[in-house]
Amino acid sequence: MNIARVIVDVPSQNTNRLFDYEIPEKFLDIVQPGVRVIVPFGPRKILGYVITLTDESSFSKTKEIQDVLDITPALTTELLELGKWLSKQTLSFYVSCLQVMLPQVLKARYRKEIWRLSEEEGAPILEDLFQGRSVVDYSEFESSSLTYQQLRHFVDDGLVDIHYEVKSRETKKTTSVIEPAIDEWKLEEALVDLPKQANKQKLLMEHFLETKEPIPKKQLLELTHTSSSSLKPLIQQGILKEYKQEVMRDPYGHREFESTEPFQLTSEQEKAIIPILNAIEQRIHEVFLLHGVTGSGKTEIYLQSIQQVLNQGKEAIMLVPEIALTPQMVERFKGRFGSKVAVLHSGLSAGEKYDEWRKIQRKEVQVVVGARSAIFAPFTNIGIIIIDEEHESSYKQEDRTRYHARDVAIERGITHNCPVVLGSATPALETYARAAKGNYKMLTLTKRMNNASMPQAELIDMRDELHQGNRSMFSRVLIEKLRERLDKGEQAVLFLNRRGYATFVMCRDCGHVKECPHCDIALTYHRRQERLICHYCSHVEPMPNQCPECESKTIRYFGTGTQKVEEAIMDLIPEARVIRMDVDTTRRKGAHERLLNDFGDKKADILLGTQMIAKGLDFGNVTLVGILAADALLNLPDFRAAEKTFQLLTQVSGRAGRHNLPGEVIVQTYSPEHYSIKLASEYNYESFFQEEMRLRKAFHYPPYYFLTLFTVSHPNQLKVQEVTQKIVQFMRQKLSDHSDVLGPTPSALTRINNRYRYQCMIKYKEEPEQRRLVQRILHYYEDEMKEENGLQITVDFQPYQLM
Repeated sequence: MNIARVIVDVPSQNTNRLFDYEIPEKFLDIVQPGVRVIVPFGPRKILGYVITLTDESSFSKTKEIQDVLDITPALTTELLELGKWLSKQTLSFYVSCLQVMLPQVLKARYRKEIWRLSEEEGAPILEDLFQGRSVVDYSEFESSSLTYQQLRHFVDDGLVDIHYEVKSRETKKTTSVIEPAIDEWKLEEALVDLPKQANKQKLLMEHFLETKEPIPKKQLLELTHTSSSSLKPLIQQGILKEYKQEVMRDPYGHREFESTEPFQLTSEQEKAIIPILNAIEQRIHEVFLLHGVTGSGKTEIYLQSIQQVLNQGKEAIMLVPEIALTPQMVERFKGRFGSKVAVLHSGLSAGEKYDEWRKIQRKEVQVVVGARSAIFAPFTNIGIIIIDEEHESSYKQEDRTRYHARDVAIERGITHNCPVVLGSATPALETYARAAKGNYKMLTLTKRMNNASMPQAELIDMRDELHQGNRSMFSRVLIEKLRERLDKGEQAVLFLNRRGYATFVMCRDCGHVKECPHCDIALTYHRRQERLICHYCSHVEPMPNQCPECESKTIRYFGTGTQKVEEAIMDLIPEARVIRMDVDTTRRKGAHERLLNDFGDKKADILLGTQMIAKGLDFGNVTLVGILAADALLNLPDFRAAEKTFQLLTQVSGRAGRHNLPGEVIVQTYSPEHYSIKLASEYNYESFFQEEMRLRKAFHYPPYYFLTLFTVSHPNQLKVQEVTQKIVQFMRQKLSDHSDVLGPTPSALTRINNRYRYQCMIKYKEEPEQRRLVQRILHYYEDEMKEENGLQITVDFQPYQLM
């Protein structure tokens, strides 16, 4: 097999196929599917992924592979196949589908080093290479007599490892380590010879007489209460020595997690877990919908199912929405499975993600807990895949490779013959409809743990408040209840569905609204910086003192942002201690965790926040949840607006009364008669499902119909209209009469970053030819899409963002 078939990293229609390259003699044993290589492509040298090997090429002349980047494959054969499937499903380039699966570090520029992992005597050829060093540059290996095959054997035997020294200085983290440089008896002698006043140095040496183990410098100084200035002379005299050592970055700071035991399951949980355990036992693929009210103990079912998988020596993937990846959630998994858990989410630095990914690749862990992209964890023996809060729209990737993690999970479940569990208190309509039809297996939990009751919800009509002269953003009931909680020493959560200080700035005289010069959207006012910011293109300008149109001084901000709510609380209840959680206060690494810990330690009475506090929080002392502007989502141009509102209200309400104290929920709204708000306050998913399905059927929306959304953008508005019109005509001509082709219409946000956006939508039940037709459209416009500032056409076969 001396020919490698490679997909090159040039995402375009013409290069979206395999190219043949000859494997040079020296690389013969290490080039295998899943390895990244450098290949000549036209005048350039570019990155490629080896997909298969073959004996002969249909081309008479093939170029040679220039370099091999991996000694062990970065992608498993299953992931290569999955990439092919994903490329067909989403009509994305094959190479883009493979890149989605890898950590950022493996896509950057790098320098390679070889690290010695074991001190035991290796082969003489290894001794020649290292010559007593623990790290050598990769180029030294290339000019040595060691072959690639021998190097691979040493890697497989755990004697050496290949490290990427990424230019973004992100791959490895090292720490200074101190250990004795002399024998124990010499150390004792040196201690006796120390001057009387050298107390600090004495402490350092006594430490090493008790234990000969190397210790990180920082830890040593903390333990002995000394400083670097006391340590330095001992190193200079050759009594102690200092060297660098790699630390696997642990996002959780090597902290000890208290280990936990499985709980005794309730009879309802018992009933729900049995079918999952049977599927694990029999190694069959089934999709389960675990529909359980908030606080019903779904996580315990996940943990015990994973334990069963680990007992079989298999691996588990657990997905949680990005915003629910709270330290609390991680703690539960680390507490149960200890070091067998890797965690992947966007709060980690690129280096931490790379380290976690390497642990998975090297089989050092059996469980991965992470957000959307963790579905591509390079496990080879998966026993269960769980998606918690499966209705969350963050499981859908909205750019380039537009995949949905749920579809990828089911595809991997089929490959590995393992169950997939979708859990939610408010499942997506499509999922619930499939379970109701019997395509998925329904498992139900109707009761909360410890038989706690669901919190009592009260709807407050804000129109009545206005009529009675209350112009504040808090109803009188809510303020009264907040004061009550403060008196009792209990805590409250206030939820607001937006960020910033106020939504927009308007002149009260002429009605002029300050808009972004590059996008068709009002600028958002941020109080702390006294600035107006566009949340789409990041345009920033200072808050004006007068109206730019009529020069009136009555320019004011409207709407309610978290900062404004915080100030209003301070005015009404000055003694309240408030923690605000939104995008602005959680920007810094670790801020999320710190704020939640403070709230858990009762350093505040009220937790005020946006989306990020809606999920997964479990505080026993929270007995009141206030929802401000419950209908904020209802007015969006999105057929899922009612569903999202119902889900969000149910999730937020579920934060109250989770332990022994009963909870209450106050829902403030201007449309209390809307079915999604009314039924969410009654926790009545069944009735909501029936009502919403009736409307979806009438208006031809999922799950009765499939949708395909085309979005076309270009700096020239006429060009955009013309192209969208052509796409609509072509699709109307080619598709069956049972499909609706709607458009062209301007997108809800018609201009973003000086690009005009139009869209058209197809509603269909069955169109086997549709993907081929879309491919033809993309081919037709390929040249215009390559130009500078060129045409952009995006196609989404499962749109969640219709803006």
